[in-house]
Amino acid sequence: MVHNAYDSFKLINNCPTKIDAVESYGSKLLVGCSDGSLRIYGPDSSIADQSPPFDPLTLRKKPYALERTVAWFSKKALLSMKVLESRGLLLSLSESIAFHRLPNFETIVVIAKAKGANVYSWDDRRGFLCFARQKRVCIFRHDGHGFLEVKEFGVPDTVKLISWSGENICVGVRKDYMILNATNGALSEVFSSGKIAPPLVVPLPSGELILGKENIGVLVDQNGKLVQAGRICWSEAPIAVVIQKPYAIALSPRRVEIHSLRVPYPLIQTIVLHDACHLIKSNNAIVVASNNSVYGLFPVPLGAQIVQLTASGEFEEALALCKLLPPKDADLRVARERSIHTRYAHYLFDNGCYEEAMEHFLASQVDITYVLSLYPSIVLPKTTTIPKPEKLIGLSPDDSSCLSDDLETWLPQPSDSDENAAFEFKKTSHNTLMALIKYLQKKGYNIVEKAAAEGMEEVVLDAIGDNFTSARSKKSNKRHGNIPINSASGHMAAILDTALLQALLLTGQPSAALELLNCLNYCDVKICEELLRNGNHYAALVELYKSNSMHRESLKLLHQLVEESKRNQSHAEEFGPEAIIEYLKPLCGTDPILVLEFSLFVLGNRPTQTIELFLSGNIPADMVNAYLKQHAPNMQGRYLELMLAMNENRISANLQNEMVQISLSEVLEWYSELSAQQMWDEKAYSPTRKKLLSALESISGYNPEALLEHLPPDALFEERAIFFRHGSSSSFVLHVPELALAYCDRVYDSAVHRLPVKSSGNLYLTLLQIYLNPQKTTKYFENSIMNLVSSSNTSTQKVSSVASLKSKVGRKKIASIEGAEDMRISPSNTDTTIEESSEEGGSTIMFDRVLDLLSRRWDRINGAYALKILPRETKLQEFRLPPAELASISGTSCKKSSEAYRNSSVIKSLRQTESLQVKDELYNQRKATVKISRDSTCSLCDKKIGTTVFAIYPNRKTLVHFVCFRDSQNKKVVTRGSLLKKR
Repeated sequence: MVHNAYDSFKLINNCPTKIDAVESYGSKLLVGCSDGSLRIYGPDSSIADQSPPFDPLTLRKKPYALERTVAWFSKKALLSMKVLESRGLLLSLSESIAFHRLPNFETIVVIAKAKGANVYSWDDRRGFLCFARQKRVCIFRHDGHGFLEVKEFGVPDTVKLISWSGENICVGVRKDYMILNATNGALSEVFSSGKIAPPLVVPLPSGELILGKENIGVLVDQNGKLVQAGRICWSEAPIAVVIQKPYAIALSPRRVEIHSLRVPYPLIQTIVLHDACHLIKSNNAIVVASNNSVYGLFPVPLGAQIVQLTASGEFEEALALCKLLPPKDADLRVARERSIHTRYAHYLFDNGCYEEAMEHFLASQVDITYVLSLYPSIVLPKTTTIPKPEKLIGLSPDDSSCLSDDLETWLPQPSDSDENAAFEFKKTSHNTLMALIKYLQKKGYNIVEKAAAEGMEEVVLDAIGDNFTSARSKKSNKRHGNIPINSASGHMAAILDTALLQALLLTGQPSAALELLNCLNYCDVKICEELLRNGNHYAALVELYKSNSMHRESLKLLHQLVEESKRNQSHAEEFGPEAIIEYLKPLCGTDPILVLEFSLFVLGNRPTQTIELFLSGNIPADMVNAYLKQHAPNMQGRYLELMLAMNENRISANLQNEMVQISLSEVLEWYSELSAQQMWDEKAYSPTRKKLLSALESISGYNPEALLEHLPPDALFEERAIFFRHGSSSSFVLHVPELALAYCDRVYDSAVHRLPVKSSGNLYLTLLQIYLNPQKTTKYFENSIMNLVSSSNTSTQKVSSVASLKSKVGRKKIASIEGAEDMRISPSNTDTTIEESSEEGGSTIMFDRVLDLLSRRWDRINGAYALKILPRETKLQEFRLPPAELASISGTSCKKSSEAYRNSSVIKSLRQTESLQVKDELYNQRKATVKISRDSTCSLCDKKIGTTVFAIYPNRKTLVHFVCFRDSQNKKVVTRGSLLKKR
């Protein structure tokens, strides 16, 4: 016996005649006797009441006395009775089924067809009565005035038991249970009731049925299918069973057994009552009758039952009873449930069921510090007050074997003599910590969300100035996203996350700890920092710093880890320069100075990725260059080169000029070293010089005037030539003619791919002029240099902008003919050429170079002009070329001239055709059709257009009368005139 659910009290003692049936009506007892009389008993007013305040509709817990007797109530002994309270009737079964009006017990209806009936069942909701006589089952319906027959079905044998089962009827035939369809009379067998015990059917409030099979109650649904919820086991086959939530009360010849209706339907209480044979349920009690006595089983108050169950450790039953407390006691129910959950959690924790214990701690809604007090090894913030648990919780010795390596590292190892330390060590075992982790994770969501909401509200109030004064006086502890944790919920969130991080690390789950720090968290920095450092959990430590906006500390740690990984290859895959770059990306918009400070290291190892970081973060190039110039001048040139290679448009003219200066200074240093050793060679190209030449060719924003001053007069001729954009290449040509030709070839080849090309071919003519008259040409170009340098910055930009604008204006429909503009006869850059060489005395013609240039690059030179500038006394035989070659040169020149003329004609025709197409398109656009209907109205006077003269605005949609349009125009003229007069 677990606890007392019912108290037994004898209501009627020594009834003079044998009791055949018993029923309750309000506070009275109706006893049907074997002599056919009906004896009505009521509470004995002469005896003190032992029950709560009087309720006229409930039985009293006091002896009952006979009030009156209705003689000859039935001709034969009563088999059973049932009070139909909703209809004010009493149903009795004797030789037939009769209905009596309450409270006078006068007979109003006797169902003649029920004569010989032995069992019945009443459905109070629908007012349906079903009964069985011999092999027939009849169904009647009460319509408020009388009973109407509905259906009648036949069954295989005499019905021993009958009960409504939803819309169907469950009958016991012989020793079998069957489900009878009340609509069509179809029968379906369920199972046998056993060899000894008679059939037993008990309806449950849920609609299911309990079917007796010997001493076992089997649960089935309304269709007779087994329910997998379990079964009730009685000590012996019961005579009758009634249901009074939350219990099932079964009557056997020697005792009354009370079972819980919760799975697994345990036995709650046993009450010994000898020779009891009748069992019914009243409004507030269970009535049990023997041959001459009647007992009342009165339920013990739920509060008392809950106390009994809690004291005996039956917490599940106690919690189930708490749910049955009336709604008016809702506060009491919540308080009792929390108390039971707390005690149950301690009990489970004490017995090693840690996860179940945490579930009940969660349901009890105790403060998390209460649960954390069971874990002395969990360090909490110093301001936290740790409550003492109700009792100390012990662990089994086997739990200590499950500790992880991290747990053994961090927990103090107990000595044999220190029992308290051993107890605490076992308490924080792996299983308990795993249960704590699940508890904190379930508890954490609401706490963290509440803390974040309160923190964000405080930030908003501070931002709009409502809290300005108080905010300045507060000590602002910041967390993820600068959320204050000054509130109680924020402090609780800090306790929770700090404890959760420690538990994850102590159970060997660094990846889960890292995931926690990646999300919104309120971990205490001081406690968690020490724990993570001692455990070498550097990735989690970086995230801890990051989540608390401690970016400088985080970057310092990353830099340290990268350096260590380079030395001993530890954490090589996890901590590389890429980790710093990824960390810096979100900081570009908020703290560019910090990004520049910590990007110096990765700029040397991962230059391309670092430049991409600067570009993606929109850090101004001038700021980056200035910072590098001050703190890392050796990386400045590298940065500018990469910037130019990746995105030339992001480099300003100042930065381009500075980049060229850096490269030029490196080349001059290299030149000085070789010159001092007398090893300088103009044809030598070091990587630094190649880089300078490449930069000079690819960019145009530098200032050549400032750079020319640093060039030596007897070296670096190619650089000088590039500075002056081909105009000063005479010294270059005279000293290194082979490189001069290569330079012309390079310019020509690069210009071929950019259309139109105008000056690439003329460069060979310039070279030819230098060969024909070296001294005068050199002097001419030196005079031109001064003018070119002074106006290089302004004129170059204007010309380039105008040229780019003109190139964009051209129409795309004209097919580009490659080389058409380049092959025109009149040269573009030689109109201001020097006079012919024959007229200049004292000038030495480099005739071999002239002949070599014409023979090797005749296909790239304007032949007609080349022949024009040659000296008049030059003879064809001096070319030392075969006649075929000479013919080829002249023929090619003619061919180019004719081809240029033809291409120009084609371009002219195409432009004429395009002009016609544009005119045709213009005419088509002007051919607009306007449909005037009867509903068309004037937009000015809102009258219909009709057949009058109309005008249409250029948008082709607005229609007006021509008169209205003319008047509106006249008004505008008048208005303008008046305004002019006022002025």
